[in-house]
Amino acid sequence: MDKQKQLYERKKQDPSLKLFVVLSKAYRAVTDQVAADIRKKGLNTTDFGVLELLYHRGEQPLQKIGDKILLASGSITYVVDKLEKKQYLKRTQCANDRRITYASITEKGMDLLNEVFPDHWHQIESITNGLSEEEKVQAIELLKKLGTYADELK
Repeated sequence: MDKQKQLYERKKQDPSLKLFVVLSKAYRAVTDQVAADIRKKGLNTTDFGVLELLYHRGEQPLQKIGDKILLASGSITYVVDKLEKKQYLKRTQCANDRRITYASITEKGMDLLNEVFPDHWHQIESITNGLSEEEKVQAIELLKKLGTYADELK
């Protein structure tokens, strides 16, 4: 058997590559559905992510928002500017350190999320109904384990 065929046979038997492909396709299918739901509500996923973070976690330093919603730091200013113009959030300077600026959700932003979040949550439940409750719990644990291990490789 030539080397290329041996490598192909080895790859077919190793579930690592298959796991990566299946995980990537599943992630894309789920996020496409979630993004479509968010667009129906007049937002994009980044705007929604920032508002949802502030809604659930309260005031956040701008520098930390990107890390928490997986957004490049250069994009944060643009997103925050846009949301501030719509009066969904406000900026506040830190009293102790002028280099730090906080973002917090406004009453208008809270009203928006109070209106759209229940239906969004229902959509996520519908999207993930391909798994039983037990399978969801198992998937959470396995994906956490995989993510933690991958983070430790850095």
